[in-house]
Parts: sequence; structure tokens; C-alpha cells
Amino acid sequence: MDINEICSEIVRTVDAALGCAVVDLNSGLLLGVSHNVPYFTQSYLDAVAAAAVDMFRGRTISAVEDMIANMRGNSKAHLVKEVQMTTENTFHFMMIVPDKPDALVVLVTSRKANLGMGWASLRRVVPQLTPLCP
Repeated sequence: MDINEICSEIVRTVDAALGCAVVDLNSGLLLGVSHNVPYFTQSYLDAVAAAAVDMFRGRTISAVEDMIANMRGNSKAHLVKEVQMTTENTFHFMMIVPDKPDALVVLVTSRKANLGMGWASLRRVVPQLTPLCP
């Protein structure tokens, strides 16, 4: 099974799922994607991927991570592992793939989705995604 097929399985099996993607946090490129929304054009998907990169690796979050590392006397680390975002009509579940710190899986659902099921679906497929991510 490849990344696109795993994303497609999530979209098929999660009630109210609109789309799922895996994003490379270094480049912002989509490693895999599946959706069932006609207006999710390639330019829209690329913009959402870039926004996700900003949330996890953007200048502001990097500055905060630097401050925390300095305050604690540690080396800098990427601290944000999961983000849940709610818009007027959607839920976005975003999770770093464990053991692949530069791979982010994103699930977008309508607000009819059960929040617990959204997270559970991502956690269920992570073992399948891990060996496929750079």
C-alpha cells in the first residue's frame, strides 16, 4: 500500500472526511493525498500544505522553540507534535508521523465528524505510513 492509498482509506472510512494528505515539512510538498471535494484543486492543496508547514515549522514557532531551548539549556527541538484546528465548517487534525519528524499527516473533515474518531483514525494508520515517509 502506498501513501495515496492510505490517505484514500482514511477518507473512505472516516465519517464526514473531506480529505487526507501527508506533507513533507522540509519542502512543503504533498507526499500523498486523497479527497472527495471538487474544489480541492492542486493550488488549494498546495496552499493548505504550505499553511501546515508554517504551523509546525514557521518563523514564529521556530522562535518560540529557540526561546524554550535557551531557557531550559537544551538544544533546539521541534516541540509541536499535533494540532487540531476548527474553521467555520471543518475540523483539521494534524499530526507529525512518529519517528519521521519531517512528515505530517493531515485529515480534514466536516464539523459533523466525531473528534475522537478523527484522531483515532490517524493513530491507526501511522504504523502503515511510517515506513513510507522520508
